[in-house]
Amino acid sequence: MINFRLIRHLWLFLAVAEEQHFGRAAKRLGMSQPPLTEQIKVLENSLRVKLFERTSKGAILTPTGMAIMPAVRKFAEQLERLELAVHEAVAGQTGVLTIGAINAALLEVLPDLIEQLKERFPNISVFIREIDSGEAIPSLESGDIDVAFARIEGGYYEPIRSIALVQDQLAVALSRNHPLANEASVDLRDLAAEVQIMFARSGSPVFFDYIVSCCQQCGFRPKIMHEVRSIGSQIAFVSCGQGIALVPYALEKLAPKNVVIRPLQQKFRLVTSALAWNAARSNPLVDALVDIVREQFPAPIESTVHL
Repeated sequence: MINFRLIRHLWLFLAVAEEQHFGRAAKRLGMSQPPLTEQIKVLENSLRVKLFERTSKGAILTPTGMAIMPAVRKFAEQLERLELAVHEAVAGQTGVLTIGAINAALLEVLPDLIEQLKERFPNISVFIREIDSGEAIPSLESGDIDVAFARIEGGYYEPIRSIALVQDQLAVALSRNHPLANEASVDLRDLAAEVQIMFARSGSPVFFDYIVSCCQQCGFRPKIMHEVRSIGSQIAFVSCGQGIALVPYALEKLAPKNVVIRPLQQKFRLVTSALAWNAARSNPLVDALVDIVREQFPAPIESTVHL
């Protein structure tokens, strides 16, 4: 049986935790502060833990409160999606598709694909979540998302399947005053002594390991000084004089004035965006999106996924 009282209490807890203040949380919830304070006390008593430290400036989460916060936030997001899906179903909407996408895919491929999908299914609801590539497979396995657009290489990992959409060549981002900045192309071996800014492995294990492998093929292991959260951040760190970065060549058009992107003499291929889905889960909208991708990308590289 669903405990609706607990659901309400968790919703109130989330508001106080995000506002860090009972008064602001009460205003946000459209209620007065005393009942809110009382309901939080009821929740703490029922859980037999203290969730907030009350101070003159507001409310600070205790270690226990911080520990449960991610789960409560995820639960609240799922409730919001469920509520919207129910309303849209009543209004005649016929399907829901949840997409997880890295930033590059949001810019490169997703807008046109969603537009085409909605032309075929005008009454569907599409939810988009920004993810790291490292989140794609676990999120597909858990069912948190229906499809993922991320940096994923093919291999053998049923039932997750993928189609490579955008491929590029590996290049190097250099400060404009770097000795190699005026070269038409750069030998990767000439970068062996350089300090590198790398996309964090936790965000994209395949991308990180591939870069390390490319360097090793050229006889050295990269000297990683900084690990950042996005490829865009790699470019920004180069702009600030923190080192060099190995990035997709397509980023040349996004580089600031004091950064140049030069192709490598070695031809290392990169998958910068791929579509992945869980073939064990049946969803007609996923099938339709995969069909659109196969139509739009004439010779996609399709395979099971390698982790």
